[in-house]
Amino acid sequence: MPRKRKLLAQLSALQSNSSFPPFDALGNLNATSDGGSAPKSSKYFAVEKKNPSQLEADFFNQPCVSLAKSFLGQILVRKLPDGRELWGRIVETEAYLGGEDEASHSKGGKQTQRNAAMFMKPGTLYVYQIYGIYFCVNVSSQGEGAAVLLRSLEPLRGLDAMRELRSASRKGPAKPLKDWQLCNGPSKLCQALGIDKAFDQRDLTQDAAIWMVPGHDLPGEQDVVATTRIGIGNTGEWAQKPLRFYLRGNKFVSVVDKKMEREMAATGQISCS
Repeated sequence: MPRKRKLLAQLSALQSNSSFPPFDALGNLNATSDGGSAPKSSKYFAVEKKNPSQLEADFFNQPCVSLAKSFLGQILVRKLPDGRELWGRIVETEAYLGGEDEASHSKGGKQTQRNAAMFMKPGTLYVYQIYGIYFCVNVSSQGEGAAVLLRSLEPLRGLDAMRELRSASRKGPAKPLKDWQLCNGPSKLCQALGIDKAFDQRDLTQDAAIWMVPGHDLPGEQDVVATTRIGIGNTGEWAQKPLRFYLRGNKFVSVVDKKMEREMAATGQISCS
């Protein structure tokens, strides 16, 4: 018995003199290795955080013409399967209003399997194919069957990857593309960013491979040229409506309307450059 009392006394002394803090299960879960209170990261409990600057649903939920103008200066981001990110500033768009718009794929309010994305919530991608080989990407807006075509980007990041993707889609040997040639047209834009039919009906506010973030130094009204759309010659009066918008003076725009720019300068809508 004396020996047992001696052992108990030694154990009690060891506990009272120990430099180790008392065990606290909740404290251990919430403590960092340096004693801070920030939670530890764990691969089992990791949650992918949403980009805080990403444009959200409210931005896309506006009338088609308003959205087409609001896109100018914003940044489209495409994350490739290998993790590389391609960034481009939107510099040219076209509005397709649906319904009475004779140039729209949803004219007359007709909904098909092909154009279903145009009738989905604002911010939904509508990707269609032209000439059987090229793709164009649109974003749905407010309005039944309304969407905005993304025509041109100013490349900002990942230009080498864009060149690789463009070269892969070109036939035969060709000279390296200059920066302004990478995304200056709707099908070129899709080639450079690796956008195809698989992106149809994706949500820009939720997708992990493509999204938008706010641009810096967004343009004012005096920086935006409103002119006719391209490639819709057989649509009567709709071929003459000013539903294409681009940033004046930007060399990455696909087609510049010098006549319209002169008219705008003459009426004081823009300053002469």
